[in-house]
Amino acid sequence: MKRAVIVHCWGGYPEYCWYPYAKKELEKNGFQVEVPAFPDTDAPNLKKWLPVLQKVAGEPNEDLFLIGHSVGCITILRYLESLRPGQKVGGVVLVAGFTDALKGIDTIEDELQNFFETPIPWDSIKARANNFIAIHSDNDPYVMLPHGDVFKEKLEAELIIKHNAGHFSGKEDKCVELPVVVESVLRISK
Repeated sequence: MKRAVIVHCWGGYPEYCWYPYAKKELEKNGFQVEVPAFPDTDAPNLKKWLPVLQKVAGEPNEDLFLIGHSVGCITILRYLESLRPGQKVGGVVLVAGFTDALKGIDTIEDELQNFFETPIPWDSIKARANNFIAIHSDNDPYVMLPHGDVFKEKLEAELIIKHNAGHFSGKEDKCVELPVVVESVLRISK
């Protein structure tokens, strides 16, 4: 059975923004979907978040698809980094993902530094998923478009740019449905 795990954003939770929509739509298409609550959501920490994703993901295989939002994306990349050689997932969808601690936004940079204590090993991460799709907005107040370009270059990710979608969040952007996520997972899971 195909499985999907949605890794929420900083301050997120399983019922936040577009996660329930994506879960419902993927389940209609035969997926088993989990949206775990990550600890200390208002102060995300890789040492706390990574074990949760490892437990929920279980034994990785090509029927597993990972969907990340904001800090959930780097959590997924660090998860892929932790896999043994030869282990692989079917695909990854990165929504508003970033490739550094969002330098220049002081309070955010300090909070996210723990996810970037070591360089991102792009080649080994790329080898641990069949497909990558990066979804970005052209007016995201936190994550600028060049982050999507890095995913495109380093992971050979398909880059999808949505117009005026902000950070794809529930509060600021009132983004409660995000069909492009479901469409992306369905496309790469065929």
